[in-house]
Amino acid sequence: MIRTVESPPDVSAPVLAAYSYCEAVTGQQARNFAYGIRLLPTPKRRAMSALYAFSRRVDDIGDGALGDDVKAARLEDTRALLTRIRQDEIDEDDTDPVAVALTHAARAFPIPLGGLDELIDGVLMDVRGEAYETWDDLKVYCRCVAGAIGRLSLGVFGTEPGARGAERAPEYADTLGLALQLTNILRDIREDAEGGRTYLPADDLAKFGCSAGFSGPTPPEGSDFAGLVHFEVRRARALFAEGYRLLPMLDRRSGACVAAMAGIYRRLLDRIERHPEAVLRGRVSLPGREKAYVAVRGLSGLDTRHVTRHVSRRTVRRRA
Repeated sequence: MIRTVESPPDVSAPVLAAYSYCEAVTGQQARNFAYGIRLLPTPKRRAMSALYAFSRRVDDIGDGALGDDVKAARLEDTRALLTRIRQDEIDEDDTDPVAVALTHAARAFPIPLGGLDELIDGVLMDVRGEAYETWDDLKVYCRCVAGAIGRLSLGVFGTEPGARGAERAPEYADTLGLALQLTNILRDIREDAEGGRTYLPADDLAKFGCSAGFSGPTPPEGSDFAGLVHFEVRRARALFAEGYRLLPMLDRRSGACVAAMAGIYRRLLDRIERHPEAVLRGRVSLPGREKAYVAVRGLSGLDTRHVTRHVSRRTVRRRA
């Protein structure tokens, strides 16, 4: 069982200011993420915003216009800062609000900060321009940039006392991160191609005649682009189904947060499945009213109850 310790109510003014900065960054740059974490109690919401702000800093270095050598050096500087955070060497009056907030969050919750080292490793893969031949290769990258975030988040959420199978919670959190990342990859195919990046495995691209890449708003001539998308959607759905086994292990509000964030991406996946070529014309997104519905569904516990029933039926069938 993974236990959490709530932040004390007497948070100092400098730490509150640091958290406010991180929440502003989250609200401005990660609307889907921000939509989910607003369902959390204040201490957990603040901790999640600190995790996001640090992760955003790492991602921004990788996505920026600097030369690759400079990016690599800045990523290692960020890793050194993470080491100071891990060793509790950041003072409350430090000039870096993200470091202040994350240090406080790491004191309040058992966050496995090594996951942020994995994130840095994943962004370094981007900087080096790595490509992926197989799904197993791509999974390594996805675990660094998304699975690790799932495990970090679980450090904030914790698991319910007595939750059945809680020892597998980090595994499910990791798998849910993979599902979200594969959905991101499908959504951003065109944007990534314009940046010179292709994430989908070369084996899959070849199988569906898409090895030429995605340089415009239409699929490569003679390709089965819809077949490629539907193939990856099925893979993502299987990951979601496995990762959703985490939900019954969480308290109500943490489960609602996870269900909301995952639900938004599952609905994106539905849209991508219905209109595969839309991802070549622009970023697929959900309207606010649909996100609100997903949040209400998460708070109601519908997704958690559905997963619990499904797992129970599978257990009964295996015993039979």
